[in-house]
Amino acid sequence: MKALPRIALCMAVAAAGFFVVSPHSSSTGAIFGAAVASAQDQAPPDQGPPDQGPDPASVNQAPVQDQPSGQSYTTQAPPPPDQAGAPDQNPDDGNYAEQPTQQADQAPPPLPDYDQPPAPGDDYSWTPGYWAWGPAGYYWVPGVWVEPPYVGALWTPGYWGFYGGRYLFYPGHWGLHIGFYGGINYGFGYVGLGYEGGYWNHGHFFYNRVYNHVDVRTVHNVYNYRANVHVNSFNNVHVDNNVRTNNFNNNVRQSYRGGPSGVQARPQASEGAAWREPYAPRMNTQVQHEQNYSAMRGQYASENHGRPATPAISHALPADRGVQPQSHGSSGGGHHR
Repeated sequence: MKALPRIALCMAVAAAGFFVVSPHSSSTGAIFGAAVASAQDQAPPDQGPPDQGPDPASVNQAPVQDQPSGQSYTTQAPPPPDQAGAPDQNPDDGNYAEQPTQQADQAPPPLPDYDQPPAPGDDYSWTPGYWAWGPAGYYWVPGVWVEPPYVGALWTPGYWGFYGGRYLFYPGHWGLHIGFYGGINYGFGYVGLGYEGGYWNHGHFFYNRVYNHVDVRTVHNVYNYRANVHVNSFNNVHVDNNVRTNNFNNNVRQSYRGGPSGVQARPQASEGAAWREPYAPRMNTQVQHEQNYSAMRGQYASENHGRPATPAISHALPADRGVQPQSHGSSGGGHHR
């Protein structure tokens, strides 16, 4: 009879400890509007076993409560070409991506398997490598750590999409939440849907060590969480507990969306909502990074046969100064290219 009160007391003490213990976070940085505040105002994740508790990176997905009633990006077919999108653009892409900046008549090669260099310090963002189109065909733009243009900025990678017999490249952008990037599994947290590599918390970025190469002597905000992600049924990318930090799961290495052999991905409602938020296009430093490797023979697929001479670089790119997220149609905010 006396055991019951003791058990109740232990449970009360344990519950109190749960709500008190949490990793320390630094002072809040600059915040751009209520949307940024809601994205950053999250408690630091539990440092315990990665299979316990909610996914802390879920904050990277935009809320969809303002989604028009009845509209679902995962269940409806794209509208006819005369109803949405530019003439040379998949009408489905017009809802969540900039105009394409490159066009090719052949599919990009598969994504190479490579190692991520260690994060250079706190609050840098990983931008995965990708294939770009140049005078001699496809060349690899190395993955690189980038200083974000503003506090709270998350990188949505660019992607290749097949439409109308051509391959079009939709460039990446910075935003408050992760948008659609073709369902491409770029690795390192970019699993095809959302971003599992980390999230912003009170002005600082917390890195998920399951997906990032992090040295805790130089990076201070870290946690461990192995995601169990099931991308929608239109996407043949499946990510589960076998995801490895530096490799692609189940040999899924497609580098483009659509066509007979590409990733059959459709955007989810949260990805459409993310695109409607203020954003900034890729920075001048990122554009220059791409252009620099267009002149290097070892980066071209015709020379390296899918194994670039430089798949990633350890030197981080600096941010352009004075960049802030802009509403769609506003001038400034970045480099549209």
